[in-house]
Amino acid sequence: MQTLAVVLEEPEKLDLRPLDLTEPQDGDVVVDIDWSGISTGTERLLWSGRMPSFPGLGYPLVPGYEFVGRITGAGSGATARIGDFVFVPGAACFGEVRGLFGGAASRLIVNGDRALPIPERLGEEGCLMALAATAYHAIAVEGAALPQLIVGHGVLGRLMARLAMALGGEAPTVWENDPRRRSGSTGYPVVAPEDDAQAGYRCVCDVSGDSAVLDTLIARLGKGGEIVLAGFYGAPLSFAFPPAFMREARIRIAAEWQPADLIAVRELVEDGRLSLDGVITHRSPARLAADAYRTAFGEPDCLKMILDWRDAR
Repeated sequence: MQTLAVVLEEPEKLDLRPLDLTEPQDGDVVVDIDWSGISTGTERLLWSGRMPSFPGLGYPLVPGYEFVGRITGAGSGATARIGDFVFVPGAACFGEVRGLFGGAASRLIVNGDRALPIPERLGEEGCLMALAATAYHAIAVEGAALPQLIVGHGVLGRLMARLAMALGGEAPTVWENDPRRRSGSTGYPVVAPEDDAQAGYRCVCDVSGDSAVLDTLIARLGKGGEIVLAGFYGAPLSFAFPPAFMREARIRIAAEWQPADLIAVRELVEDGRLSLDGVITHRSPARLAADAYRTAFGEPDCLKMILDWRDAR
């Protein structure tokens, strides 16, 4: 069995080529992918060669972790069913070509437990489930305050602001330096940092990936306030100790989402409390993947690029 896959041969060299798939096991399913998303965080670092040392990192590799499609085959021990429309967070089914996180392909083989059935009405928006689960994992922590300030109005920041309100929090303030990205809010203010005079925030969540942002955020915290680092940072982070000391600041790092986060997000989407509308801005046929990646990484107006695989199988 073969697939057509995006392959990063080395930094800044991307091909679209057929790959042999590993043999399915009893618990596996075959998923024909309809749409996949391009991450402007981790995939940009992989494409540029600036990804810090990471388990499984190496070239050539198949990138990506945002995929939706339909199950077309299932082993005797698989829990998912043929015909299900599913979200898949990546795969490792490409033989000698690494999968990190491995899903930008027309067909995938994954363990059935990793194929999450989602409402078919979501269509391409189902690709956003991973980022929504990432946002949920960062803020839905027992005993932690929901964010009052979110830094960055990209896809992750938008979903985080929507989730904060869906979980019963007040509308957070969102900082965004790029005026082109200040539109598209859904009931919360988006401002330039210099236009926000508020201080004393209980919880600030950074999704900008800016490794130099900590001192600015600490200055806006209230006593005992918390900063949540939910972006991905390609450079070391540092901060001046005295201001953090005086505020007894706490800094928490949000890592990868867990399966329970994905289930929680699906429930919020299904009952209408969380909308994924209006976040996807660009689309491209998968056969034009090289151009699509350049647009995703180089065009400021591109929030989320979606590759359409339906004509590539």
